[in-house]
Amino acid sequence: MLFKQQAWLRQKLLVLGSLAVGSLLYLVARVGSLDRLQPLCPVEGRFGGARSQVELPLRALQFKRGLLHEFRKGNTSKEQVRLHDLVQQLPKAIIIGVRKGGTRALLEMLNLHPAVVKASQEIHFFDNDENYAKGIEWYRKKMPFSYPQQITIEKSPAYFITEEVPERIYKMNSSIKLLIIVREPTTRAISDYTQVLEGKERKNKTYYKFEKLAIDPNTCEVNTKYKAVRTSIYTKHLERWLKYFPIEQFHIVDGDRLITEPLPELQLVEKFLNLPPRISQYNLYFNATRGFYCLRFNIIFNKCLAGSKGRIHPEVDPSVITKLRKFFHPFNQKFYQITGRTLNWP
Repeated sequence: MLFKQQAWLRQKLLVLGSLAVGSLLYLVARVGSLDRLQPLCPVEGRFGGARSQVELPLRALQFKRGLLHEFRKGNTSKEQVRLHDLVQQLPKAIIIGVRKGGTRALLEMLNLHPAVVKASQEIHFFDNDENYAKGIEWYRKKMPFSYPQQITIEKSPAYFITEEVPERIYKMNSSIKLLIIVREPTTRAISDYTQVLEGKERKNKTYYKFEKLAIDPNTCEVNTKYKAVRTSIYTKHLERWLKYFPIEQFHIVDGDRLITEPLPELQLVEKFLNLPPRISQYNLYFNATRGFYCLRFNIIFNKCLAGSKGRIHPEVDPSVITKLRKFFHPFNQKFYQITGRTLNWP
């Protein structure tokens, strides 16, 4: 009899132990990855003015991944949005360029932060006269729904090189934070060419070789009329922006480093935007098949950038590359001097 009671007791303890372990594993899975030991996400007065501190539960910020996604799909009513205090806010930071510098990668990586909400599409409000004429409320309604404590970010790389844009953004918000992501100028120009080339090939159209576009055949000098070359003269465009905004409102992101070592670059952006540090190495994992870092929001949801990213560049005459790098060198030096950031470019 005593033996049976002992066996029954052992069986009960085994069941209770299994339930405890199972519950613990479930809780770990539910908490997810982003600062699972941080109960609060302090979001302080980030963009000047009175420094008010608002504490919003981190889980509430992370809840945007579900609720906001459902609303965009049309599965959430306006009443539910109102009850959750969701609003469409003008951006407090904009990725203004540059084209083929890594703007999409930067935007998607910043969206890992629970206090950041991204606009899914390029709005092209400030660089498109027809869109700009629709007014600021039209622009606001293009923004995603977010909590008041969150920061909305959009990216339109054409902003950087379009003459009218700095003044237009200044009129909207003179204290806005501006992000510029750059790559080594010659590499960026070739990447720009590669994207256009792919579009031409899809339409069965022919296109000049890069060398013929980048070098003027009459003078054998760099062709500054070629848009891909002109865009890579970063200092010329930045000087136009500095007529409206102080250099302190700009942050330069190293697009080449974002590819090979993204976390340090993202941490610098977090600091620039006065966001509490939330993006960690856990959120970034290298995909050997793609050759790029992919994003991990939690133990369930992962995301890699579109397959169009990382196109294979055509071979370019080494002498043309040398000529372009020599041409860009003085502009690069001036860019370093203005921004206070020296990049590892040849």
